[in-house]
Amino acid sequence: MFTAVPAGNNYALKIEKKGYITQSREKVTVANNKETFIHLLFQVDRKKIPGNWRVARAGAKTGSLTLSARQKQAMRKLETLGYLSGYKAAPETKNVTIYNKEKAYNGLNLYCSGHAPEAILIDMKGKELHRWRYDITRIRGKKCDSPKCLYWRRVHLMENGDLLAIFEGHLLIKIDKNSHLLWSYWGGAHHDLFILPDGSIYVLTRKAVIDPKYNRTEPVLKDFIAILSPEGKEIRRVSILKCLENSKYTHVLQRMPESGDILHTNTIEVLNGKGKLARFSPAFKKGNVLISILYLDLIAVVDMEKESVVWAMDGMWKRQHQPTVLDNSRMLIFDNQFPVNGTRVVSRVLEFDPFTRNIYWEYRGTPETPFYTGDCGSCQRLPNGNTLISETGSGRAFEVTPDKTIVWEFYNPQRAGDNNELIAALFEMIRLSPDYTSNWLQ
Repeated sequence: MFTAVPAGNNYALKIEKKGYITQSREKVTVANNKETFIHLLFQVDRKKIPGNWRVARAGAKTGSLTLSARQKQAMRKLETLGYLSGYKAAPETKNVTIYNKEKAYNGLNLYCSGHAPEAILIDMKGKELHRWRYDITRIRGKKCDSPKCLYWRRVHLMENGDLLAIFEGHLLIKIDKNSHLLWSYWGGAHHDLFILPDGSIYVLTRKAVIDPKYNRTEPVLKDFIAILSPEGKEIRRVSILKCLENSKYTHVLQRMPESGDILHTNTIEVLNGKGKLARFSPAFKKGNVLISILYLDLIAVVDMEKESVVWAMDGMWKRQHQPTVLDNSRMLIFDNQFPVNGTRVVSRVLEFDPFTRNIYWEYRGTPETPFYTGDCGSCQRLPNGNTLISETGSGRAFEVTPDKTIVWEFYNPQRAGDNNELIAALFEMIRLSPDYTSNWLQ
């Protein structure tokens, strides 16, 4: 499984197996056998292939501490850590490869990927309807040398065509339908955001600090839930670490890494308080926040008023993403690394009861159409009962019915390399409803 990772003006091509990754500065012969574990560093001009690519698959605030130069450098490095650019080969086909009009949930599709700081809106047949783009270099007085500033990690489309976009670990921007900058928030935004009906923005943020409570010498990344006004002004920020410490779930912190990215929170959803979950447990009341903490293999609910974790669950998944509460009061989650027979791992999407732990639906792919992404990934339950899945590592998105039939499939058409062997990572595909207001497109 190949990976192209920006590194200065170079790109490191890696291959991952079972979640373990190595890298080298020496050129190694590349084998075509997908079971072979190899890696390669090759010289590429960043201007030629910027962004986040996968190899195409065939067919601080520091208080009174005085920081050393090494500690400051480690903090800067930690804040600029990026995602692996890819680790799977992509097919020769591009764009929409399967479309069953009768069984798919028909609407518009919005996606962002590792090829550029862009978001693209397409119809069900893959026809491009609109494109947004904003390069970070256009913001006066600001500079970002991180590879993560070459693409958007997550986007959100407003009804009037305005777009919110996250430059991973750095900032959140809002642009209009013509890609003109409306505002920027440099608060360390990362991974995910959620918009309330009143326009308030909940976004994950982080900051690298030296905190003797967690590590006396090495920096750690602290995650926060930030609340912004519709104009991008920070109203409040709540520490996720403190919420865990101020709860009955403090024991999970024993699994936390000693330094670096100690939580890696990757999902945020503000609960609406509807359904039997809220009636069954006050933890799911309106205004509480559902999050996913990757390095603890944990999903949790935060009471923003108490600044405390009031519900948490683990043990059914590993390196998970995108937990969400469904209309039927069950939950859906993307389980990235599910072990099978102790010999391999697969990705899967689960629908489950958060109290009984009963699994009501599961999708793992098939031997003919394997399904795996070691990082990222997303899932969206559609109104007709189908599920839209983003398989980031393969640059692929697909829609499956409750009986697990694929009725829509898309491969990222963004390619690079001398022989188009690199496919851009597909961070998320979002299906918009058929009645989405698109008058601004006219």
